[in-house]
Amino acid sequence: MRGLAADTAYLRSVLAAVDGPVVLVGHSYGGGVSGAAVGNSRVQALVCIAAFTPDKSESAAELAAKFSGSTLGDTVNPQSYPLPGGGTGTELVIDRAKFHRQIAADVPTADAAFMAAAQRPVATAALEEKAGKAAWKTIPSRALITTADKNIPPAAGRWMARRAGSHVTEVDASHAVAVSRPAVVADVILDAVRATR
Repeated sequence: MRGLAADTAYLRSVLAAVDGPVVLVGHSYGGGVSGAAVGNSRVQALVCIAAFTPDKSESAAELAAKFSGSTLGDTVNPQSYPLPGGGTGTELVIDRAKFHRQIAADVPTADAAFMAAAQRPVATAALEEKAGKAAWKTIPSRALITTADKNIPPAAGRWMARRAGSHVTEVDASHAVAVSRPAVVADVILDAVRATR
């Protein structure tokens, strides 16, 4: 979660090493790097779990702000980190005291506390960087919309899914749906797998 182009290039290298068909699943920011599948005929389907699905030249920050409802900006603390070529970048960490309510309101308190302590910061550059080509334009997709999401507003998720022509499933869950509702997430992924056969 350092930069969209670099993360997409890394994922492209991982996909190139996979032998056989792929159903590519992305959560949150991870949906933005699905452009790594462009031109890879082994990727049979995309699954976006409470995820961004940008078009070319769109950023995650732009998409999150397109509709009201995201409260993420009120919960993050910026920190500096060293850039490889010199200088510093800015990354965001969700305040531990606010993490449970913001990300994982439907997760047990102890689990949310662990998630808060183990969270990986996201560089502001990753959220602001414009996406390249969109894989959803040529690869069938499914989207799981979390209606209690405080990061990606449900209206934004629905808009992106509709634009992508995604098969949509909605669930009353937080952004941490893979933890709070793992069976629902697994069903959406398995549906995508079955649809490729």
